[in-house]
Amino acid sequence: EVQLVESGGGLVQPGGSLRLSCAASGFTFSTYVMTWVRRAPGKGLEWVSTINTDSGTRYADSVKGRFTISRDNAKNTLYLQMNSLKPEDTAVYYCITGSLKGQGTQVTVSS
Repeated sequence: EVQLVESGGGLVQPGGSLRLSCAASGFTFSTYVMTWVRRAPGKGLEWVSTINTDSGTRYADSVKGRFTISRDNAKNTLYLQMNSLKPEDTAVYYCITGSLKGQGTQVTVSS
């Protein structure tokens, strides 16, 4: 079955860190560009970061310097290391490739 399954979300205090994971199955993960997006409460989808097949990366200005995207092709897994978290990072985070999107994982940044 072709799917993406996110995990690693949770409640964290401002300034804290989380690492999200996205397990891919059913397709040749290493040949696909992978992206993290997020949806904050009451808002639309926001692009966060993209990693190419050659591991080149791009980031939204709002997360640059705080978030790091990476991939482990041997494990078919995409990661998002999130440091110095802010309340405005609160959102459901999704990994996507093409039209395929996971179910999301909730990140809440609050004291």
